[in-house]
Amino acid sequence: MATFFSSPPFLAHPITRTLNFSSSSPPPQNPPPPPPQPQPQSPPPPPPQQLSAALSEQPQPVSVKPQKKQRTTVESTDWIASSLTRRFGLGAGLAWAAFLAVGVVSEQIKTRLEVSEQEASTRNVEKEEEVVLPNGIRYYELRVGGGASPRPGDLVVIDLKGKIEGSGKVFVDTFEGDKKPLALVMGSRPYSKGVCEGIEYVLRSMKAGGKRRVIVPPGLGYGEKGTDLGTGVQIPPSSTLEYIVEVDKVSIAPA
Repeated sequence: MATFFSSPPFLAHPITRTLNFSSSSPPPQNPPPPPPQPQPQSPPPPPPQQLSAALSEQPQPVSVKPQKKQRTTVESTDWIASSLTRRFGLGAGLAWAAFLAVGVVSEQIKTRLEVSEQEASTRNVEKEEEVVLPNGIRYYELRVGGGASPRPGDLVVIDLKGKIEGSGKVFVDTFEGDKKPLALVMGSRPYSKGVCEGIEYVLRSMKAGGKRRVIVPPGLGYGEKGTDLGTGVQIPPSSTLEYIVEVDKVSIAPA
């Protein structure tokens, strides 16, 4: 055993567990170099079955390329569609603006022509004659209009002066000063201030530009109860009303 423990160092070198030497044996002069550090080794390849399963789970590169190409095609198509849409929208907007401009100009021309025809056809009455209607309304033609006649639903702009027959008290007057004309829609209620059912009835047979003096009986005026027009103006019960009415304009009522 002594001969074995005193063997040369080259016999003891392959033995890696140096801690098992006896303490009585002398330590080697040249200590053996430290064992090399184990290098990290890659994990062993998986079995063929696991490898095939992992490969089947991973996305195939072949399916990615068509997706990219398809996305590029869609983006290109969207860009072309957007360009065409913008161009079409701009063209439609310009066409619509031109259409509106032409419509406005044509409407202005039409209005001027209608006004010219109305002025040419309007004439004053040399002799006033009384006209009595079956409902009791009496009127005198002062000027025959040459424009359009109002129909149900039309917007009619009139100048109006009304007073109570007998007392002569004026309750409405748009002829004086800078007062604005009155507007009413034929067949619509309530009436504008000072307008009554008898005035609407007379307007049906008038034309734009015409002017009449109208006597309205109480039944087609404000009736047996009268009315309060506000600002201290009252119509007594069973009052006969005398009007001067002039039709300024007849047009289609706005929607």
